[in-house]
Amino acid sequence: MPYLAALAPRFLLNSLRNPFLRGPFQAYFSSTPKALAVDMETVNTTERLRQLRALMKENKVDIYEFISGFSGSAGTAVITSEKAALATDGRYFNQASKQLDSNWHLLKQGLEDVPTWQDWTAEQSEGHKTVGVDPTVITAPEARKLTEKIKKKGGAELLGIKSNLVDLVWGDHRPARPHEKVSVLDVKFAGKKFEEKIEDLRKELDKKKSAGLIVSMLDEIAWLYNLRGNDIPYNPVFFSYAAVTPTTATLYTDESKLSENVLPHLGDNVRIRPYSAIFEDAKAFGESLEMEAPIAGRPQTPKKKFWISTKASWALSMELGGEEKVEEVRSPIGDAKAIKNATELEGMRVCHIRDGASLSEYFAWLEEELVIKGTKLDEVQAADKLEEIRSRKERFVGLSFDTISSTGPNAAVIHYKPERGNCSIIDPTALYLCDSGAQYFDGTTDTTRTLHFGTPKEMERKAYTLVLKGVIALDRAVFPKGTSGFALDTLARQFLWREGLDYRHGTGHGVGSYLNVHEGPIGIGTRVQYSEVPLSIGNVLSDEPGYYEDGKFGIRIENMIMAQEAKTNHHFGDKPWLGFEHVTMVPMCRKLIDGKMLTPEERTWLNEYHQEVYDKTKGFFKVDERTLKWLERETRSINVMEFTLT
Repeated sequence: MPYLAALAPRFLLNSLRNPFLRGPFQAYFSSTPKALAVDMETVNTTERLRQLRALMKENKVDIYEFISGFSGSAGTAVITSEKAALATDGRYFNQASKQLDSNWHLLKQGLEDVPTWQDWTAEQSEGHKTVGVDPTVITAPEARKLTEKIKKKGGAELLGIKSNLVDLVWGDHRPARPHEKVSVLDVKFAGKKFEEKIEDLRKELDKKKSAGLIVSMLDEIAWLYNLRGNDIPYNPVFFSYAAVTPTTATLYTDESKLSENVLPHLGDNVRIRPYSAIFEDAKAFGESLEMEAPIAGRPQTPKKKFWISTKASWALSMELGGEEKVEEVRSPIGDAKAIKNATELEGMRVCHIRDGASLSEYFAWLEEELVIKGTKLDEVQAADKLEEIRSRKERFVGLSFDTISSTGPNAAVIHYKPERGNCSIIDPTALYLCDSGAQYFDGTTDTTRTLHFGTPKEMERKAYTLVLKGVIALDRAVFPKGTSGFALDTLARQFLWREGLDYRHGTGHGVGSYLNVHEGPIGIGTRVQYSEVPLSIGNVLSDEPGYYEDGKFGIRIENMIMAQEAKTNHHFGDKPWLGFEHVTMVPMCRKLIDGKMLTPEERTWLNEYHQEVYDKTKGFFKVDERTLKWLERETRSINVMEFTLT
């Protein structure tokens, strides 16, 4: 199956619950933030582990992969004949500790004296033990690094096992792969014909003297061919592979999935092959490479190599012929997709206005229900209402991820998701965090607001204002071309740091255009990969610092921002300078802002932002007096003289 790290890894970590995807093995790692579902109950995995260990013994494997009961979107599990460990990052410490049963040891990645999952795996391999993985769900670079660590610790080898052992444990309980329809995304939304995208890719292949590119990232395939699907909930992608050479373009997917307009759309430019044919064809691609003339004493090498993404599977690399015939690169499609064209950028602007109006309507309704009417609403009922409001907006397709509707201490679970019939009643005297988004034909949204419907505590106001200051600082940033998101991360954290506070998640992630709500290769945070790719004009990212106190409350504010050229008085180095344009149109929570903590520049930014929100969304409420009054109240200017809210 395609490697899904940037698409929907949240499914990969739910093995026997998950309806169609294989669980990840010990060498799987993901950085994608949102969670699909968070059932906070502990899951008994004793029988699953017993069955898996029996299969490991049959396959002469000492260490294998995942069955944990953990449902977060980032994690790595390692199973030995006696031990089981789950590694995850700070976003999921709280959640994992509640979901894992006594069979599991939790490796809290990023903390001092806690080994990485790779080091822990290597340690378990001491004594010439074999580590087994399904090669279709580990990347070639990961496989090489893990192999090196295993060898250094005295382990035997990393063995690729074609039969996924977790699938065998899953057995008949594993439902069939989704078979949703694939449709064409009109060029009026895509902004560029797919033929032009392929031609641009071929120019890059020719420039770098590559034999071709094998594509395994689902969002890249959807973007390249201007197609959208529905195989992964909330992500408009479909199971597929693609291959592009100087003379051919091939789409590997089940042809029966294609809507009637897809084949005419692709025409004679793209050949359709069965999804399962990719490995057979990859082997043929590798064998077809023209070799250099033999030199005595040296092995023959191909004149050109095939490109695969650094996120492509180890299995795909091996079928192409391995390192001798493959060059692993950061996908040129991923880079191109991250730089939105003018049509996509305008789509982002207008869909966020519609989406912002939906959120204002929702918050006004929720306040009236909780405070005026005294209605008892649980977190799921509230989320359902928000989806219903959004669904009435033009060009709405669906949600972009499960709504994080969380009250009080639940908001401290960074990727909390309430379960129907097993969630909390919203407490109007506590903080309420809502992180939600939608898919529209003209764009993808992701917005977080934290509100209080009563009287907030002093620490809650202080923390909220510190987070808000971080949002403003990043929004107002101006930086030279070539700057990465890694370099900008401290702008959002600086005010929390001064108080000895912080948050255990990234500050920003890339966002697709009617595609995945999280997309690479760009981002704002401390991950090494964010230092490798500079931000470019046309990038769309989130700006979302936060603060969380376990068992008490959680705060996060999230706006979408778009990189654009900034106007500066000088041009040092004769290179462009960049800044951001915000597109999210939802007020901040007035009750939680401590105006005395804001500088004059920050108050000006906030007043101008609120005026923009009011001007762009008020037209949706001509016959909605409740929301209009709420919007007017929440966007009122700060009284600069008194440093308080009027």
